Amino acid sequence: MATPISAASAYANIAKLTSASPLAGGEEGGSSFASVLKQAIGAVAETGQKSDAQTRAVATGKANMVDVVTAVSETEVAIDAVVAVRDKIIAAYQDIMKMPI
Repeated sequence: MATPISAASAYANIAKLTSASPLAGGEEGGSSFASVLKQAIGAVAETGQKSDAQTRAVATGKANMVDVVTAVSETEVAIDAVVAVRDKIIAAYQDIMKMPI
Protein backbone atom coordinates (compact mmCIF):
# COMPACT_ATOMS: atom_id res chain seq x y z
CA MET A 1 0.00 0.00 0.00
CA ALA A 2 1.32 3.41 -0.94
CA THR A 3 1.98 5.95 1.77
CA PRO A 4 0.79 9.55 1.49
CA ILE A 5 4.40 10.69 1.13
CA SER A 6 5.09 8.35 -1.80
CA ALA A 7 1.82 9.33 -3.46
CA ALA A 8 2.64 13.02 -3.04
CA SER A 9 6.10 12.53 -4.52
CA ALA A 10 4.63 10.60 -7.45
CA TYR A 11 2.14 13.41 -8.10
CA ALA A 12 4.94 15.96 -7.87
CA ASN A 13 7.01 14.00 -10.39
CA ILE A 14 4.07 13.79 -12.77
CA ALA A 15 3.37 17.51 -12.38
CA LYS A 16 7.02 18.27 -13.08
CA LEU A 17 6.92 16.12 -16.22
CA THR A 18 3.66 17.59 -17.50
CA SER A 19 4.79 21.16 -16.88
CA ALA A 20 7.24 20.69 -19.76
CA SER A 21 4.30 21.38 -22.13
CA PRO A 22 4.42 18.19 -24.22
CA LEU A 23 1.86 19.52 -26.70
CA ALA A 24 3.97 22.51 -27.70
CA GLY A 25 5.99 20.53 -30.23
CA GLY A 26 9.62 19.47 -30.30
CA GLU A 27 11.16 22.22 -32.42
CA GLU A 28 9.25 25.27 -31.17
CA GLY A 29 10.90 25.29 -27.75
CA GLY A 30 8.60 22.80 -26.01
CA SER A 31 9.21 19.14 -25.31
CA SER A 32 7.86 16.48 -27.61
CA PHE A 33 5.55 13.80 -26.27
CA ALA A 34 8.21 11.18 -26.96
CA SER A 35 10.81 13.00 -24.86
CA VAL A 36 8.39 13.48 -21.96
CA LEU A 37 7.47 9.80 -22.13
CA LYS A 38 11.14 8.83 -22.25
CA GLN A 39 11.84 10.97 -19.16
CA ALA A 40 8.92 9.39 -17.29
CA ILE A 41 10.07 5.87 -18.08
CA GLY A 42 13.61 6.81 -17.10
CA ALA A 43 12.34 8.14 -13.78
CA VAL A 44 10.47 4.89 -13.15
CA ALA A 45 13.58 2.86 -13.99
CA GLU A 46 15.65 5.02 -11.64
CA THR A 47 13.10 4.53 -8.87
CA GLY A 48 13.27 0.76 -9.42
CA GLN A 49 17.06 0.83 -9.23
CA LYS A 50 16.92 2.74 -5.94
CA SER A 51 14.49 0.14 -4.61
CA ASP A 52 16.86 -2.65 -5.65
CA ALA A 53 19.78 -0.87 -3.98
CA GLN A 54 17.81 -0.51 -0.75
CA THR A 55 16.88 -4.21 -0.87
CA ARG A 56 20.53 -5.22 -1.31
CA ALA A 57 21.55 -2.88 1.52
CA VAL A 58 19.03 -4.41 3.93
CA ALA A 59 20.24 -7.89 2.98
CA THR A 60 23.75 -6.92 4.05
CA GLY A 61 22.45 -5.22 7.21
CA LYS A 62 23.35 -1.68 6.13
CA ALA A 63 19.83 -0.27 5.74
CA ASN A 64 16.57 0.03 7.62
CA MET A 65 13.57 -2.08 6.61
CA VAL A 66 11.36 1.03 6.64
CA ASP A 67 13.52 2.55 3.89
CA VAL A 68 13.11 -0.59 1.80
CA VAL A 69 9.33 -0.61 2.19
CA THR A 70 9.19 3.10 1.30
CA ALA A 71 11.34 2.58 -1.80
CA VAL A 72 9.25 -0.38 -2.95
CA SER A 73 6.00 1.57 -2.45
CA GLU A 74 7.35 4.51 -4.44
CA THR A 75 8.30 2.13 -7.24
CA GLU A 76 4.84 0.57 -7.12
CA VAL A 77 3.14 3.96 -7.40
CA ALA A 78 5.41 4.98 -10.29
CA ILE A 79 4.73 1.75 -12.17
CA ASP A 80 0.99 2.12 -11.58
CA ALA A 81 1.14 5.63 -13.06
CA VAL A 82 3.02 4.41 -16.14
CA VAL A 83 0.55 1.57 -16.63
CA ALA A 84 -2.38 4.00 -16.37
CA VAL A 85 -0.81 6.27 -18.99
CA ARG A 86 -0.15 3.27 -21.23
CA ASP A 87 -3.78 2.16 -20.92
CA LYS A 88 -5.01 5.66 -21.85
CA ILE A 89 -2.70 5.75 -24.88
CA ILE A 90 -3.94 2.36 -26.06
CA ALA A 91 -7.57 3.42 -25.57
CA ALA A 92 -6.96 6.62 -27.55
CA TYR A 93 -5.30 4.65 -30.36
CA GLN A 94 -8.22 2.22 -30.48
CA ASP A 95 -10.69 5.13 -30.63
CA ILE A 96 -8.76 6.66 -33.52
CA MET A 97 -8.69 3.35 -35.38
CA LYS A 98 -12.49 3.04 -35.01
CA MET A 99 -13.09 6.39 -36.71
CA PRO A 100 -14.47 6.23 -40.24
CA ILE A 101 -12.28 7.66 -42.96
